[in-house]
Amino acid sequence: MRGMYLEEFEPGAVISHSLRRTVTEMDNMLFSNMTLNPQPLHIDYEFCKTTEFGQPLVNSLFTLGLMIGISVNDTTVGTTIANLGMTDVTFPHPLFHGDTVRVETRVLSVRESKSKPDRGIVEMEHQAFNQHDKLVARCVRQAMMRKRPEQ
Repeated sequence: MRGMYLEEFEPGAVISHSLRRTVTEMDNMLFSNMTLNPQPLHIDYEFCKTTEFGQPLVNSLFTLGLMIGISVNDTTVGTTIANLGMTDVTFPHPLFHGDTVRVETRVLSVRESKSKPDRGIVEMEHQAFNQHDKLVARCVRQAMMRKRPEQ
């Protein structure tokens, strides 16, 4: 399995990723603890009962990583050189334990590198939805991608 080379990305194309993932309490607890994030909104059920959500929220950085991770198999696995940045990151609806995430990627722009002829930059918008089709995360990602090797 490989990702896409620069020439395979087309502005306006939308990729609906088939891989989905149900988020567990363990995912949220491990991620929060591994990143030394003691935010009670993620790890304290009693505290969360007093919030407008009434339950723990999945750590938003886990949500961001999962969203991008789901996209990798169809887009950049083995063909990306580096992520250049992520902008316009938003979390318009909370993600909870037990929610199932699906992701869509829209290709925003593609351009060849001005200084290195073997690569270029792809800008994509990733969107993650829960099982009720509520948008739970969005970001614009810039990735430096390999061009197809010359044969």
